Amino acid sequence: MSPVDGGGNHADVFCLALDKVLYEGQPVAAVVAQTRADATAALALIDVEYEPLPFVINAEEALEPDAPLLYEDWPDNVIERGRFEDGDVDRAFARSPHVVEDEIHIQRYTSAPIETRVYVADWDVRGGRLTVHGTFQNPHIVRGVLAGALDLPETRVRVIAPAIGGGFGMKMHGHPEEVLVCVLSKLAGRPVKWFETRQEALHIGGREQIHRFRAAFDDDGTVTGLVVDIVANVGALQALSSWGMVFVTALSFPAGYRIANARVDFTIVATNKGVWNGARGYGKEATTLCMERMIELVAAHRGLDPVTVRRRNLIRADEFPYTTTSGLNIDSGDYHGALEAMLELLDYAGWRLKQERARAEGRYLGVGIAYELTPEGADIPHTIVSGYDTTTVKMGPDGAVTVLTGVTSPGGGNDTGIAQIVAGELGIDPAAILVIQGDTDACPYGFGNYSGRSMLVGGGSAALAARDIGGRLLKVGAAMLEADESDLKLADGRVRMRGEHLHGIAIGAVANAVYTLAFADASMVTPPLEATYTYKPGNISHTPDAKGRINPYPTYSNGAYGAVVEVDRETGAVEICDLASVHDCGTIVNPALVEGQTLGGIAMGAGAALSEEQRYGAAGHLLSNRLKTYLMMRAGDLPAIKLGHQVTPSPYTLLGTKGAGEASVGGGLAAVANAVADALGPLGVPIRQFPLTPPRILALIAAHGDTEPA
Repeated sequence: MSPVDGGGNHADVFCLALDKVLYEGQPVAAVVAQTRADATAALALIDVEYEPLPFVINAEEALEPDAPLLYEDWPDNVIERGRFEDGDVDRAFARSPHVVEDEIHIQRYTSAPIETRVYVADWDVRGGRLTVHGTFQNPHIVRGVLAGALDLPETRVRVIAPAIGGGFGMKMHGHPEEVLVCVLSKLAGRPVKWFETRQEALHIGGREQIHRFRAAFDDDGTVTGLVVDIVANVGALQALSSWGMVFVTALSFPAGYRIANARVDFTIVATNKGVWNGARGYGKEATTLCMERMIELVAAHRGLDPVTVRRRNLIRADEFPYTTTSGLNIDSGDYHGALEAMLELLDYAGWRLKQERARAEGRYLGVGIAYELTPEGADIPHTIVSGYDTTTVKMGPDGAVTVLTGVTSPGGGNDTGIAQIVAGELGIDPAAILVIQGDTDACPYGFGNYSGRSMLVGGGSAALAARDIGGRLLKVGAAMLEADESDLKLADGRVRMRGEHLHGIAIGAVANAVYTLAFADASMVTPPLEATYTYKPGNISHTPDAKGRINPYPTYSNGAYGAVVEVDRETGAVEICDLASVHDCGTIVNPALVEGQTLGGIAMGAGAALSEEQRYGAAGHLLSNRLKTYLMMRAGDLPAIKLGHQVTPSPYTLLGTKGAGEASVGGGLAAVANAVADALGPLGVPIRQFPLTPPRILALIAAHGDTEPA
C-alpha cells in the first residue's frame, strides 16, 4: 500500500541510512561477529561522522511552510491527506441548538510484547536457498519481501515462524533487520542471528495523534453532526504501511453511533521521530477514545447521565446491517443489550451511590463507561492485507489428523481454537489433532496474523476442509455399515448411527479403509484423505457505492466497558477500583481464548490511559528507552476484571464469528479516561492530554483549583 494511491508522497526505505539519518536509532552500520560482545566491540570502533541538520519532531510544526523536510524531493512533510464525509454536516450544525468542541492529544506508545524480535538467517551456499527463522506474524508475506529484496524467486526462500511471545502488530513485516540478517548470512556463508534489545524495541511506536472535534446535538443529547480533524505524527517512514493506522482511525468514525452527518479529515505527517509499526487496535482505539470523550462532553453540557446519551445514540438492534457515514457495513449486534449487561456487571448504580458518599468525604471517585466498535478481518485493495485464508486438513491411515493453516499465532492460542473446529467437524478429540503454522514450505499460502482474522478466516477455511474429509468418511462408513449415509454422523471418534452411542466403526478404521480398500469398500471416494480450502467471508466490497465508499471489513466486534477509579488529590495517582466488560465477538469457539484477548486488551488500554508513553527530549532523543521509564501496567495495578459475553453471530461468516484480537484496547482506554474525567468533574478539569500521569493530574488540579468536591 503506497500513499501515492491516495494522492500522497512516497519514499524508498533502506535497511541502512544512506547519507542522511532521519531519526535517533536508525541503523547506519551492521557487523557480524562470533559473539554479541565481539559485535558490540566492533561497532564501537566504527567512527560515524554526523553533521547536525535541522530537524522537526512535532507534527504541527512539521506542517509549517518553513519546516525542515525529511525527504528533499517532497513538497512538504505530509505523507497523505484524506476525508470521509456524508450527510449535510454544515446544515446539521446550523440547525442544532447545542455544539461542543474540544480536542485530545494521544501520546506515542508501543505494543511492548513480552518477547522482542529475533531473526536467524541461514544461506545454503550449495543449494542456493535461504531459510529464515523469526518472530514473524506474516511468514508468507515476509518470504515475498525477502525474495524481492534479494532478487530470488520465492521458491528459494523458506520462512519459519515458531511460537512467539506476543506480536500485537509490532512483528508484522517491514523492519530493516529482516533483510539485513539475510544479506549478511549470504555474504558470510554462515547462519546469522540478530535479536532485538528492549531499548531497540521501544524505538518503534504508534498512535501519536491530535483529534480536534465538534459535535452538534439536540436538547435530549441526540447527536446530529460530527466534525473531526486528525493530525498524526508517524515519525520517519517504515517499509510497512503503518501510517495506514491513521486512515483506519478516520474510516472508523462514528463508531457504533447513529450519526448521519459526519466529516472526518486526516493529515499524516512525517517527522524526525522513530518509526511506527503495526499496533494492536490499528487506529480504531483512537476513534473509540475520541467518540467516547465526545459523548461525555455532550452529556455534561446537557446535565444528562452519560448512559442516557449513549442509549439515545447507539445503533439499535433492529437497524443491522447498518451502513456508517464512511461506508462501513456493520454486520450485527445488540449494543443496548451489551451496555445494559455491562452496567449490571459493574454495578453502575451502586458505584454512583458510593461516588456521592466519597465526594461528601472530599474524595475523587469517578465512574467511566465506553462503547467500542472494532472492524475485524481487513481486506485492503491492492495490498497484502487480505481478508481470506487457506487451510489443509489431512487424515492418515490411522485416523490421525494434521492441520496446516495459513494463519499464525502470536501467542493467543488460535491453534487450539482451530483444532476444536476441526475436531467438532470430524467428531474426534481436539488433543489428537496436530496444528502446524508458520512454515512457508509446509503450510498453504496465507496472510498470517492481524486484524482479528485468525479464527474468522483460519477457522472458516479449516471448517470447510474438515467437512470435506468428514463427508468422505461418512460415505465409506455407510458402505462398511451397510447403512444410508444420511443416517450416520461422526461423533466420539466413531462413524455411527444417529441416536446410538455404543455402536459404529472407529474413524481410524474407516480412514484405513480409504487407504487400503480403495477398490472395494472405499471405491466411492478418492484417496488420500486430504482437503485444502480457502475461505472468503461475505460483506467485503471493493466496488465503490454511489457515494464512492467501499467496505473492507467483513465483521465488527463490539463491547461495552466500565471503569471506576479514585484519584488521590495529594499525589495525583490513580487507583483503578473496578473494571467490567461485556464483549460481542459473535460465535465463541473457545471462551478462554476470547477472555484472554479481552483481559489483555483492557490492560493495554488502561496502560495507555494512565502511564505508557514514548517520551522524546527536545533534541529528538527517546527518553523512555527501557521498562523503568516506559511504564506499563503491572498485575497489582489492576483489579480482577469482570467479563461478560454477548453473542450476536455475524450473518456474513461461516461460523458466525467476528474476531476478538484487536478489541478491548480502545474500550479499556476510553472507560478509564472517562472515569478519571468523572472523578475530577467537580473541578471542571479538561481531559485532553494522555497519558493521565500523576504529575499531569496534579498540574490539572492546581490549574483549576483544588476545591472540595461538591
